[in-house]
Amino acid sequence: MIREERYILQKGSTRYGPGYYFESWLLQHLQAFFFSLGQFCRNPLSSLLTASVIGIALALPAGFYVLLENAARITSGWESTVEITAFLKNSVGNDRALEMVKELQQQGNVAEVRFISKEEALEEYRQLSGFSEALDTLQSNPLPSLLLIKPALSKHPDVDVETLLKSMQELPEVDSAQYDQLWIKRLNAIISIVQRAVLILAVFLGMAVMLIIGNTIRMMIFNRRAEIEIAKLFGATDGFIQRPFLYSGFWYGLAGSLIAWLLISISLWLLQGPANQLAGLYSSGFTVSGLGLRNAGIMFLAGIFLGWLGSFISVRRHLRAIEPA
Repeated sequence: MIREERYILQKGSTRYGPGYYFESWLLQHLQAFFFSLGQFCRNPLSSLLTASVIGIALALPAGFYVLLENAARITSGWESTVEITAFLKNSVGNDRALEMVKELQQQGNVAEVRFISKEEALEEYRQLSGFSEALDTLQSNPLPSLLLIKPALSKHPDVDVETLLKSMQELPEVDSAQYDQLWIKRLNAIISIVQRAVLILAVFLGMAVMLIIGNTIRMMIFNRRAEIEIAKLFGATDGFIQRPFLYSGFWYGLAGSLIAWLLISISLWLLQGPANQLAGLYSSGFTVSGLGLRNAGIMFLAGIFLGWLGSFISVRRHLRAIEPA
Protein backbone atom coordinates (compact mmCIF):
# COMPACT_ATOMS: atom_id res chain seq x y z
CA MET A 1 0.00 0.00 0.00
CA ILE A 2 2.83 2.42 0.86
CA ARG A 3 4.59 1.70 -2.42
CA GLU A 4 1.32 2.15 -4.29
CA GLU A 5 0.71 5.56 -2.69
CA ARG A 6 4.27 6.65 -3.45
CA TYR A 7 3.75 5.65 -7.07
CA ILE A 8 0.53 7.68 -7.24
CA LEU A 9 2.19 10.72 -5.66
CA GLN A 10 5.06 10.53 -8.12
CA LYS A 11 2.57 10.52 -10.98
CA GLY A 12 0.73 13.46 -9.50
CA SER A 13 -2.60 11.63 -9.18
CA THR A 14 -5.03 12.03 -6.30
CA ARG A 15 -5.94 9.17 -4.01
CA TYR A 16 -9.36 8.64 -5.50
CA GLY A 17 -8.93 10.31 -8.88
CA PRO A 18 -9.76 8.68 -12.23
CA GLY A 19 -6.07 8.00 -12.85
CA TYR A 20 -5.87 5.94 -9.69
CA TYR A 21 -8.86 3.76 -10.59
CA PHE A 22 -7.64 3.22 -14.16
CA GLU A 23 -4.17 2.26 -13.02
CA SER A 24 -5.62 -0.09 -10.42
CA TRP A 25 -7.90 -1.68 -13.02
CA LEU A 26 -5.04 -2.05 -15.48
CA LEU A 27 -2.75 -3.51 -12.83
CA GLN A 28 -5.33 -6.12 -11.85
CA HIS A 29 -5.86 -7.17 -15.46
CA LEU A 30 -2.14 -7.41 -16.14
CA GLN A 31 -1.70 -9.48 -12.99
CA ALA A 32 -4.52 -11.86 -14.02
CA PHE A 33 -3.18 -11.96 -17.60
CA PHE A 34 0.31 -13.10 -16.65
CA PHE A 35 -0.92 -15.29 -13.78
CA SER A 36 -3.16 -17.24 -16.16
CA LEU A 37 -0.27 -17.54 -18.63
CA GLY A 38 1.88 -18.97 -15.85
CA GLN A 39 -0.86 -21.47 -14.95
CA PHE A 40 -1.09 -22.45 -18.63
CA CYS A 41 2.67 -23.02 -18.91
CA ARG A 42 2.98 -24.73 -15.53
CA ASN A 43 1.29 -27.88 -16.87
CA PRO A 44 2.53 -27.98 -20.47
CA LEU A 45 1.41 -31.53 -21.27
CA SER A 46 -2.20 -31.18 -20.14
CA SER A 47 -2.41 -27.69 -21.63
CA LEU A 48 -1.04 -28.95 -24.95
CA LEU A 49 -3.51 -31.85 -25.03
CA THR A 50 -6.47 -29.57 -24.35
CA ALA A 51 -5.26 -27.02 -26.90
CA SER A 52 -4.72 -29.80 -29.47
CA VAL A 53 -8.31 -31.00 -29.13
CA ILE A 54 -9.49 -27.42 -29.57
CA GLY A 55 -7.17 -27.00 -32.56
CA ILE A 56 -8.53 -30.10 -34.30
CA ALA A 57 -12.10 -28.92 -33.69
CA LEU A 58 -11.26 -25.53 -35.23
CA ALA A 59 -9.18 -26.97 -38.08
CA LEU A 60 -11.95 -29.23 -39.45
CA PRO A 61 -14.44 -26.54 -40.56
CA ALA A 62 -11.67 -24.09 -41.47
CA GLY A 63 -9.94 -26.73 -43.60
CA PHE A 64 -13.17 -27.65 -45.39
CA TYR A 65 -13.78 -23.96 -46.01
CA VAL A 66 -10.34 -23.57 -47.62
CA LEU A 67 -10.96 -26.60 -49.85
CA LEU A 68 -14.32 -25.19 -50.95
CA GLU A 69 -12.71 -21.83 -51.71
CA ASN A 70 -10.15 -23.57 -53.91
CA ALA A 71 -12.91 -25.51 -55.65
CA ALA A 72 -14.78 -22.25 -56.27
CA ARG A 73 -11.61 -20.76 -57.76
CA ILE A 74 -11.35 -23.67 -60.17
CA THR A 75 -14.94 -23.33 -61.40
CA SER A 76 -15.08 -19.51 -61.34
CA GLY A 77 -13.97 -19.11 -64.96
CA TRP A 78 -15.91 -22.02 -66.40
CA GLU A 79 -19.26 -20.31 -66.70
CA SER A 80 -17.74 -17.66 -68.95
CA THR A 81 -17.06 -20.47 -71.49
CA VAL A 82 -20.67 -21.65 -71.57
CA GLU A 83 -21.83 -22.50 -75.09
CA ILE A 84 -25.07 -23.79 -76.54
CA THR A 85 -24.67 -26.18 -79.44
CA ALA A 86 -27.52 -26.06 -81.96
CA PHE A 87 -27.51 -28.88 -84.56
CA LEU A 88 -29.21 -27.75 -87.77
CA LYS A 89 -31.42 -29.91 -89.94
CA ASN A 90 -29.95 -31.40 -93.09
CA SER A 91 -32.31 -29.32 -95.18
CA VAL A 92 -30.83 -26.04 -93.90
CA GLY A 93 -28.24 -24.69 -96.33
CA ASN A 94 -25.17 -22.63 -95.52
CA ASP A 95 -26.79 -19.39 -96.72
CA ARG A 96 -29.73 -19.78 -94.36
CA ALA A 97 -27.35 -20.73 -91.55
CA LEU A 98 -25.33 -17.52 -92.09
CA GLU A 99 -28.56 -15.51 -91.97
CA MET A 100 -29.37 -17.16 -88.64
CA VAL A 101 -25.95 -16.13 -87.36
CA LYS A 102 -26.68 -12.48 -88.15
CA GLU A 103 -30.15 -12.69 -86.57
CA LEU A 104 -28.85 -14.26 -83.36
CA GLN A 105 -25.98 -11.77 -83.02
CA GLN A 106 -28.52 -8.95 -82.90
CA GLN A 107 -30.07 -10.40 -79.71
CA GLY A 108 -28.92 -8.80 -76.48
CA ASN A 109 -28.55 -12.09 -74.64
CA VAL A 110 -26.11 -13.51 -77.21
CA ALA A 111 -22.44 -12.54 -77.19
CA GLU A 112 -21.08 -14.58 -80.08
CA VAL A 113 -22.34 -17.04 -82.69
CA ARG A 114 -20.09 -19.33 -84.70
CA PHE A 115 -21.22 -21.38 -87.69
CA ILE A 116 -19.58 -24.72 -88.49
CA SER A 117 -20.63 -26.27 -91.80
CA LYS A 118 -20.91 -29.97 -92.50
CA GLU A 119 -17.63 -29.99 -94.34
CA GLU A 120 -15.78 -28.20 -91.53
CA ALA A 121 -17.27 -30.54 -88.93
CA LEU A 122 -16.20 -33.59 -90.92
CA GLU A 123 -12.67 -32.28 -91.42
CA GLU A 124 -12.31 -31.44 -87.74
CA TYR A 125 -13.56 -34.88 -86.77
CA ARG A 126 -11.17 -36.46 -89.27
CA GLN A 127 -8.18 -34.71 -87.65
CA LEU A 128 -9.14 -35.34 -84.04
CA SER A 129 -10.66 -38.81 -84.13
CA GLY A 130 -7.93 -40.76 -85.96
CA PHE A 131 -10.52 -42.54 -88.14
CA SER A 132 -9.62 -40.78 -91.35
CA GLU A 133 -9.38 -44.03 -93.34
CA ALA A 134 -12.77 -45.19 -92.11
CA LEU A 135 -14.33 -41.84 -92.97
CA ASP A 136 -13.03 -42.09 -96.53
CA THR A 137 -15.26 -45.11 -97.07
CA LEU A 138 -18.42 -43.11 -96.34
CA GLN A 139 -20.48 -42.19 -99.38
CA SER A 140 -21.96 -39.07 -97.76
CA ASN A 141 -21.25 -36.73 -94.87
CA PRO A 142 -23.29 -37.91 -91.83
CA LEU A 143 -22.47 -34.87 -89.69
CA PRO A 144 -24.89 -31.90 -89.51
CA SER A 145 -24.07 -28.23 -89.62
CA LEU A 146 -24.16 -26.54 -86.25
CA LEU A 147 -24.19 -23.20 -84.47
CA LEU A 148 -22.14 -22.46 -81.36
CA ILE A 149 -23.93 -19.78 -79.35
CA LYS A 150 -22.14 -18.10 -76.44
CA PRO A 151 -24.51 -16.26 -74.03
CA ALA A 152 -23.61 -12.69 -73.03
CA LEU A 153 -22.89 -13.55 -69.40
CA SER A 154 -20.03 -11.06 -69.07
CA LYS A 155 -22.23 -8.07 -70.00
CA HIS A 156 -25.50 -9.44 -68.62
CA PRO A 157 -24.88 -11.83 -65.70
CA ASP A 158 -28.64 -12.25 -65.26
CA VAL A 159 -29.03 -13.94 -68.65
CA ASP A 160 -31.13 -17.08 -68.29
CA VAL A 161 -29.24 -19.71 -70.27
CA GLU A 162 -32.12 -22.17 -69.90
CA THR A 163 -34.53 -19.72 -71.57
CA LEU A 164 -32.05 -19.12 -74.40
CA LEU A 165 -31.64 -22.88 -74.84
CA LYS A 166 -35.40 -23.37 -75.01
CA SER A 167 -35.75 -20.64 -77.62
CA MET A 168 -33.06 -22.29 -79.75
CA GLN A 169 -34.82 -25.65 -79.52
CA GLU A 170 -38.05 -24.08 -80.79
CA LEU A 171 -36.46 -22.72 -83.99
CA PRO A 172 -37.73 -24.64 -87.08
CA GLU A 173 -34.22 -24.86 -88.56
CA VAL A 174 -32.78 -26.49 -85.41
CA ASP A 175 -32.95 -30.25 -85.07
CA SER A 176 -31.71 -30.29 -81.46
CA ALA A 177 -29.85 -28.02 -79.04
CA GLN A 178 -27.94 -28.82 -75.90
CA TYR A 179 -26.32 -26.93 -73.06
CA ASP A 180 -22.88 -28.51 -72.66
CA GLN A 181 -22.03 -26.87 -69.34
CA LEU A 182 -25.20 -27.82 -67.49
CA TRP A 183 -23.06 -29.91 -65.14
CA ILE A 184 -21.35 -26.72 -63.95
CA LYS A 185 -24.61 -25.58 -62.36
CA ARG A 186 -25.00 -28.94 -60.72
CA LEU A 187 -21.45 -28.73 -59.38
CA ASN A 188 -22.06 -25.23 -58.01
CA ALA A 189 -25.28 -26.46 -56.38
CA ILE A 190 -23.34 -29.29 -54.73
CA ILE A 191 -20.69 -26.82 -53.52
CA SER A 192 -23.44 -24.63 -52.00
CA ILE A 193 -24.86 -27.63 -50.14
CA VAL A 194 -21.40 -28.57 -48.83
CA GLN A 195 -20.82 -24.97 -47.74
CA ARG A 196 -24.04 -25.07 -45.72
CA ALA A 197 -22.99 -28.41 -44.22
CA VAL A 198 -19.59 -26.93 -43.27
CA LEU A 199 -21.36 -24.02 -41.57
CA ILE A 200 -23.50 -26.43 -39.53
CA LEU A 201 -20.38 -28.46 -38.68
CA ALA A 202 -18.62 -25.28 -37.56
CA VAL A 203 -21.49 -24.47 -35.19
CA PHE A 204 -21.45 -27.92 -33.63
CA LEU A 205 -17.67 -27.97 -33.29
CA GLY A 206 -17.75 -24.46 -31.82
CA MET A 207 -20.13 -25.76 -29.16
CA ALA A 208 -17.72 -28.65 -28.58
CA VAL A 209 -14.85 -26.18 -28.08
CA MET A 210 -16.90 -24.30 -25.50
CA LEU A 211 -17.68 -27.54 -23.66
CA ILE A 212 -14.01 -28.57 -23.65
CA ILE A 213 -12.84 -25.24 -22.29
CA GLY A 214 -15.74 -25.07 -19.86
CA ASN A 215 -14.87 -28.47 -18.44
CA THR A 216 -11.18 -27.48 -18.16
CA ILE A 217 -12.07 -24.29 -16.31
CA ARG A 218 -14.44 -26.24 -14.04
CA MET A 219 -11.57 -28.51 -12.99
CA MET A 220 -9.36 -25.48 -12.36
CA ILE A 221 -12.06 -23.94 -10.15
CA PHE A 222 -12.47 -27.10 -8.09
CA ASN A 223 -8.69 -27.43 -7.69
CA ARG A 224 -8.55 -23.87 -6.32
CA ARG A 225 -11.73 -24.11 -4.25
CA ALA A 226 -9.99 -23.47 -0.94
CA GLU A 227 -8.14 -20.46 -2.37
CA ILE A 228 -11.42 -19.04 -3.71
CA GLU A 229 -13.14 -19.47 -0.33
CA ILE A 230 -10.32 -17.62 1.43
CA ALA A 231 -10.42 -14.83 -1.14
CA LYS A 232 -14.15 -14.43 -0.61
CA LEU A 233 -13.62 -14.28 3.17
CA PHE A 234 -11.36 -11.27 2.61
CA GLY A 235 -14.03 -9.56 0.51
CA ALA A 236 -12.93 -10.49 -3.03
CA THR A 237 -15.71 -9.98 -5.56
CA ASP A 238 -16.76 -12.57 -8.12
CA GLY A 239 -15.40 -10.32 -10.86
CA PHE A 240 -11.97 -10.26 -9.26
CA ILE A 241 -11.92 -14.04 -8.75
CA GLN A 242 -13.17 -14.95 -12.23
CA ARG A 243 -10.71 -12.71 -14.09
CA PRO A 244 -7.77 -15.21 -14.16
CA PHE A 245 -10.11 -17.98 -15.34
CA LEU A 246 -11.36 -15.82 -18.20
CA TYR A 247 -7.80 -15.16 -19.29
CA SER A 248 -7.15 -18.91 -19.08
CA GLY A 249 -9.94 -19.41 -21.60
CA PHE A 250 -8.27 -16.76 -23.75
CA TRP A 251 -4.96 -18.66 -23.71
CA TYR A 252 -6.62 -22.00 -24.53
CA GLY A 253 -8.50 -20.42 -27.43
CA LEU A 254 -5.36 -18.73 -28.74
CA ALA A 255 -3.26 -21.90 -28.46
CA GLY A 256 -6.01 -23.97 -30.13
CA SER A 257 -6.24 -21.46 -33.00
CA LEU A 258 -2.47 -21.58 -33.47
CA ILE A 259 -2.54 -25.40 -33.61
CA ALA A 260 -5.45 -25.27 -36.09
CA TRP A 261 -3.49 -22.88 -38.31
CA LEU A 262 -0.46 -25.19 -38.21
CA LEU A 263 -2.58 -28.24 -39.08
CA ILE A 264 -4.21 -26.50 -42.04
CA SER A 265 -0.89 -25.10 -43.30
CA ILE A 266 0.80 -28.52 -43.13
CA SER A 267 -2.16 -30.21 -44.85
CA LEU A 268 -2.17 -27.68 -47.69
CA TRP A 269 1.59 -28.01 -48.07
CA LEU A 270 1.19 -31.78 -48.47
CA LEU A 271 -1.55 -31.24 -51.08
CA GLN A 272 0.41 -28.63 -53.03
CA GLY A 273 2.57 -31.12 -54.97
CA PRO A 274 -0.22 -33.44 -56.22
CA ALA A 275 -2.42 -30.43 -57.03
CA ASN A 276 0.33 -28.84 -59.13
CA GLN A 277 0.86 -32.12 -61.01
CA LEU A 278 -2.87 -32.40 -61.74
CA ALA A 279 -3.04 -28.76 -62.87
CA GLY A 280 -0.06 -29.35 -65.16
CA LEU A 281 -1.85 -32.23 -66.88
CA TYR A 282 -4.68 -29.84 -67.76
CA SER A 283 -2.31 -26.96 -68.68
CA SER A 284 -3.68 -24.90 -65.83
CA GLY A 285 -1.87 -22.43 -63.62
CA PHE A 286 -3.98 -23.30 -60.60
CA THR A 287 -2.22 -23.44 -57.23
CA VAL A 288 -3.68 -24.33 -53.87
CA SER A 289 -4.30 -21.22 -51.79
CA GLY A 290 -4.12 -21.15 -47.99
CA LEU A 291 -6.22 -19.47 -45.37
CA GLY A 292 -4.92 -16.01 -46.10
CA LEU A 293 -4.52 -13.21 -43.60
CA ARG A 294 -8.22 -12.36 -43.38
CA ASN A 295 -9.50 -15.91 -42.87
CA ALA A 296 -6.68 -16.73 -40.46
CA GLY A 297 -7.56 -13.65 -38.42
CA ILE A 298 -11.22 -14.68 -38.34
CA MET A 299 -10.24 -18.16 -37.18
CA PHE A 300 -8.01 -16.78 -34.40
CA LEU A 301 -10.71 -14.37 -33.26
CA ALA A 302 -13.30 -17.17 -33.30
CA GLY A 303 -11.02 -19.43 -31.24
CA ILE A 304 -10.30 -16.71 -28.68
CA PHE A 305 -13.98 -15.76 -28.45
CA LEU A 306 -15.08 -19.38 -27.98
CA GLY A 307 -12.38 -19.84 -25.32
CA TRP A 308 -13.50 -16.73 -23.46
CA LEU A 309 -17.21 -17.56 -23.78
CA GLY A 310 -16.78 -21.16 -22.62
CA SER A 311 -14.73 -19.97 -19.67
CA PHE A 312 -17.24 -17.24 -18.83
CA ILE A 313 -20.20 -19.65 -18.80
CA SER A 314 -18.32 -22.20 -16.70
CA VAL A 315 -17.06 -19.62 -14.19
CA ARG A 316 -20.49 -18.03 -13.80
CA ARG A 317 -22.05 -21.41 -13.19
CA HIS A 318 -19.56 -22.92 -10.74
CA LEU A 319 -18.25 -19.86 -8.91
CA ARG A 320 -21.61 -19.08 -7.34
CA ALA A 321 -21.68 -22.53 -5.75
CA ILE A 322 -18.47 -21.82 -3.78
CA GLU A 323 -19.12 -19.88 -0.62
CA PRO A 324 -16.99 -19.76 2.54
CA ALA A 325 -18.36 -21.96 5.31
